[in-house]
Amino acid sequence: MPFALVYEAAHRFSGGARWLGWSLGDLRAQLVFAAVGVPVMFVASTAVQLWLTRRRGALSVPAGLDDVAFQAGFYVVNGPIEEAFFRGLVQGGLGAAWGAPVGFLIATAAYVLYHRLGQGSWAETFATALAGVPLGLAFWLLPGPPSLLGVSLVHIAATCGFLGPGPYLLKRLRLV
Repeated sequence: MPFALVYEAAHRFSGGARWLGWSLGDLRAQLVFAAVGVPVMFVASTAVQLWLTRRRGALSVPAGLDDVAFQAGFYVVNGPIEEAFFRGLVQGGLGAAWGAPVGFLIATAAYVLYHRLGQGSWAETFATALAGVPLGLAFWLLPGPPSLLGVSLVHIAATCGFLGPGPYLLKRLRLV
């Protein structure tokens, strides 16, 4: 919740600055990015989790569908909050102040390193770069004004592929 509160404060303080991404942007571009990115990122994240699981020899899997649904619900809330903070506030703000490449680099590095908190390995931490880099590029490069829409939807899919639903699917398919 602190990320959401900080973003909200920045939104109010800035008068709803465009660089925060609180808009639909070019809606067609956002929806096309999400339509392509959601399945690709879910499958890619699940594949990375499978590779890491075989490397480490263990995987945390939800106990049942109710647990899968609960976790997915959390990711639906958490993904857009992380995107608002890292893409909207950090990347958008630094991009407005010092240029888009600086905003992209610092926000992506911060996003990846943030995921080190509480993580077991650097391999898992760096796996977040597989989502952070394309999401940062999309926030920066998609046509229209900056928008959190597409990157938030793809973030949710990436997290669901890596945690919760993805591991549950791997177990159901007897891949782990």
